[in-house]
Amino acid sequence: MGKSATGKDTIYKRLLADGALKLNKIVTYTTRPIREGERAGEEYFFIDDATADRLHAEGKIVELRAYNTVHGIWKYMTVDDGNLDLVDKDYLIIGTPESYTKCVEYFGADVMVPLLITVDDGVRLERALRRERKQKTPKYEEMCRRFLADAEDFSESKIAQAGIMKRFVNEDLERCYGEIAKEITVQQGK
Repeated sequence: MGKSATGKDTIYKRLLADGALKLNKIVTYTTRPIREGERAGEEYFFIDDATADRLHAEGKIVELRAYNTVHGIWKYMTVDDGNLDLVDKDYLIIGTPESYTKCVEYFGADVMVPLLITVDDGVRLERALRRERKQKTPKYEEMCRRFLADAEDFSESKIAQAGIMKRFVNEDLERCYGEIAKEITVQQGK
């Protein structure tokens, strides 16, 4: 987990591709529109509000976050869609301190390990702006809203309430990736 533009998606993809770690991904669901370059079922399962309501009614939503964006309310959620084998497999998921806490409540603390990626806010803003400029139709207002919302979502009090103690600073991608991969290996007992 980490604020927007900390490099968490890049590190996430590399961790999943590392065959030695044998990690599987949990693809979360969202009602936000797909971005250029994203593929349904890879970054997210892109659904509409009616589908989200149905999943909720079926008791399949583990955690749900709703953001009042400049484009309307976008929901992000972890769904227990019957595809998890927590006994024989290790998984990786992207989220927030709040989503981590709710997943701990649902799955149990013994199977959850928080990995918090951080970087200087000025660096994050530069990265976010570069990423947004690459979009066919840049959404600068939403980029700014998200940047500011991260201050609340990743406040020190929320991080502490979630019991997240360890942080991985992504000033150097290779070093940060190596530190996280090592932590995962330790947690896996290898």
